Amino acid sequence: MRVLLKEILDCTPDAAWRALASPAVFREVSAPLMSVESLETDGFPTTWSPGEHPVTMSGLGLVPLGEQMIRLNMRTTKNGVRIVHDTGNGVSGAMKAVTHWDHSMAISPDPAGTGKTLYRDQLIFSAGPATLAVWPGLWAFWQLRMLRLKALAPTWRYDLGADDPAFVAAGAAEAERAEHEAERAAEPTGREDGLA
Repeated sequence: MRVLLKEILDCTPDAAWRALASPAVFREVSAPLMSVESLETDGFPTTWSPGEHPVTMSGLGLVPLGEQMIRLNMRTTKNGVRIVHDTGNGVSGAMKAVTHWDHSMAISPDPAGTGKTLYRDQLIFSAGPATLAVWPGLWAFWQLRMLRLKALAPTWRYDLGADDPAFVAAGAAEAERAEHEAERAAEPTGREDGLA
């Protein structure tokens, strides 16, 4: 079965790509219907990397659904479309009922030239004989997930280097230098006319 969604997100493609690479955003768009916790030794990374990421999931944060292996690959096509591809699988509990999982999220500039993002999301899955029973729940979850993405997108920013400690330190040093210059300019010069 397949769930296919396409929307314009109110953010730049770079900001959308950065958000898709964030486990925090993944958890935020899954909530409140699905709660996700990392099973990695150090918890969720700051940004996703290609490879396997084990998680445990629960419905509404209360009902254990089992463990899932998120298996990520990230690539950019020849025409500049950036894609996050998850071919993970259920490991235990209800998550194991899904026997085939192929989820792709694609980011590209809005073709209308608005500076916003064309976001395409495709999930192809199978749960064997239970596929028809599982489909309505996954379809509904994907619709709510898209609503969350659309609501959060305007808050996403992409400031190159903004998270770099050297960038933060340089900004703090510049602010301190400006403050000292302002203090020096306010000091009396000893001349009554105030001219230096």
